[in-house]
Amino acid sequence: MKLKIEQLQDAVSRGEIKALELQYFSLENNDDALAYYDHLNIEDPARYIADKLLETNESKGDNPLIPYEGMESDFKINKIKILNHKWIIADFSDGKYWGELILKYELKDDLGVDFTLLDHLLYTRSQ
Repeated sequence: MKLKIEQLQDAVSRGEIKALELQYFSLENNDDALAYYDHLNIEDPARYIADKLLETNESKGDNPLIPYEGMESDFKINKIKILNHKWIIADFSDGKYWGELILKYELKDDLGVDFTLLDHLLYTRSQ
């Protein structure tokens, strides 16, 4: 029983370390990047920016930030990772095909957010 407890404690420790590693490139855990937004009094800047990015999905047709035409339906952004105060990685899909984007963003003093596509890829799928 003692050995089992030690194994479980080790597994928990490894899990905590892995979670910390995954959070490293994250606006929420980057005090230096968050300091850029102190004057804006936004409770959760990462959530605010992600919400603004998701609003770009609301346009009819493909998301305007995605430089591909959807094949099965419209391409829309799904998952978003705010890396710091300048960059975002996001994935997109049309339900069958998918890809990823690297975006630069600027959260302005008027709380508007400008997004600029830096790079992109579309995965190919062999049938």
